[in-house]
Amino acid sequence: MADMSNGEQGCGSPLELFHSIAAQGELVRDLEARNAAKDEIDSAVKMLLSLKTSYKAATGEDYKVDCPPGDPAPESGEGLDATEADEDFVDPWTVQTSSAKGVDYDKLIVRFGSSKIDKELVNRIERATGQRPHRFLRRGIFFSHRDMHQILDAYENKKPFYLYTGRGPSSEAMHVGHLIPFIFTKWLQDVFNVPLVIQMTDDEKYLWKDLTLDQAYGYAVENAKDIIACGFDINKTFIFSDLDYMGMSPGFYKNVVKIQKHVTFNQVKGIFGFTDSDCIGKISFPAIQAAPSFSNSFPQIFRDRTDVQCLIPCAIDQDPYFRMTRDVAPRIGYPKPALLHSTFFPALQGAQTKMSASDPNSSIFLTDTAKQIKTKVNKHAFSGGRDTVEEHRQFGGNCDVDVSFMYLTFFLEDDDKLEQIRRDYTSGAMLTGELKKELIEVLQPLIAEHQARRKEVTDEIVKEFMTPRKLSYDFQ
Repeated sequence: MADMSNGEQGCGSPLELFHSIAAQGELVRDLEARNAAKDEIDSAVKMLLSLKTSYKAATGEDYKVDCPPGDPAPESGEGLDATEADEDFVDPWTVQTSSAKGVDYDKLIVRFGSSKIDKELVNRIERATGQRPHRFLRRGIFFSHRDMHQILDAYENKKPFYLYTGRGPSSEAMHVGHLIPFIFTKWLQDVFNVPLVIQMTDDEKYLWKDLTLDQAYGYAVENAKDIIACGFDINKTFIFSDLDYMGMSPGFYKNVVKIQKHVTFNQVKGIFGFTDSDCIGKISFPAIQAAPSFSNSFPQIFRDRTDVQCLIPCAIDQDPYFRMTRDVAPRIGYPKPALLHSTFFPALQGAQTKMSASDPNSSIFLTDTAKQIKTKVNKHAFSGGRDTVEEHRQFGGNCDVDVSFMYLTFFLEDDDKLEQIRRDYTSGAMLTGELKKELIEVLQPLIAEHQARRKEVTDEIVKEFMTPRKLSYDFQ
């Protein structure tokens, strides 16, 4: 899976000023909330007004909390999904949007040609499984699909399917955003009771990043521990490193070659924006991410069956790989994989981009202590609050751009409590500091429990998950 970290934003001064104003506004609110000395507050307000004046001089527009200055268009105009400068740009390596609300997912559905997960589909999943839909479905975090109705048809007719997701192990550290597809996949595995394969694309990270093969494989094993800590059933789950598995599985490699034969260089250039100066490893890699979509890539699980359909939960930036896969599938005699797409997890600094694993302050990492979580949220989480307490009480906060509220939509299970927080913050009854406190109280135990479960994952357990073997299903 291509890396989930974002393409770096250009550090043009308008964007820096925008973030400085937001930070200074936070400081003013903080000083007022703790009744600081009047001259200290006045000095901070003066600084805030001066930053706003500089911003207007630089952009020709007044500062608005939910309207960052427009980003330059991405350089590569080659990709299928390159768009006008004011549009969002999404591919497996870069996500850019100029809106503080984040990517416009309705437009993305139209552009990618997928289908919206509507209330009817969520209800159908509930009827089929007999379980309350996961909060990611209830709240539109998984928002788009391809052929999910087909998967449900098969399930209702007692026909098997399996799950496939993955991770590009670009560093040892994983952040909470990386857990989103795995939390949801774990739920799908539990409610549908189906086998799961998880691909660790250490080969891809070696090709794209400045890593040795050993480093890439080492990160795959370390990341596998965090994935296992999500609670996957060892009897139903196979985790594999490409570097490891491809050499020992003729079934897998045969499918890679079949896919390679049916995709032209022009097609991958069009889909992924590859250029003539990219190494040939990158150009052939998409076939490796496509191969797990076909059941006979795993003969130890499915024997030689080619008719078991695959369901892939992933972030929407991975869709180009699977549009290619779905195009090739009927030409090589296999069913098309179905997909469930999630939205992006915003960086602490705002929803304009995904996070960067190289910037420790851009997200909450799975290794963070309770104290680090508190500091990061209080110091770095982009706020939709007003510049002063008075203004905030009068006009209320903006949940659409407030990162603490966005994080709560991902991690707070209680729908009623989330709605109450939304109403209180929007009306001005709840202040930014109080909203951040709510988030900290959700994240601290979540991360601590994850760390405790990860501690129990031994090298032996990892080895067992990563050994090709029969899972507890009989695919005759």
